[in-house]
Amino acid sequence: QVQLVESGGGLVQVGGSLRLSCAASGSIFSINAMAWYRQAPGKQRELVAAITSGASTNYADSVKGRFTISREDAKNTVYLQMNSLKPEDTAIYYCNAYGWVGVRRYDYWGQGTQVTVSS
Repeated sequence: QVQLVESGGGLVQVGGSLRLSCAASGSIFSINAMAWYRQAPGKQRELVAAITSGASTNYADSVKGRFTISREDAKNTVYLQMNSLKPEDTAIYYCNAYGWVGVRRYDYWGQGTQVTVSS
């Protein structure tokens, strides 16, 4: 089992910045990649950014150039630096970690942290 604890959400004005953190504990050796997802009211959860154990990253088109995902292995923590925030970035942000055992993928989720961008 893997436990994920997010922090860093809050209220920010348009154009502002926030940094989200996600600390992992438990069976972290089983993790292949970590990611941030978000879910806005009335919308499906969507991938925002992901980072593999080899530090390869990918981003949703809507956040490219504004958000940066990074990891600090010594602290088992992944960060999401969010700059130039827009009202459409308002959502609950969830940390995700996944690993593979054979052909089966295991997903773990944090409790979510609210990000609100006010205009």
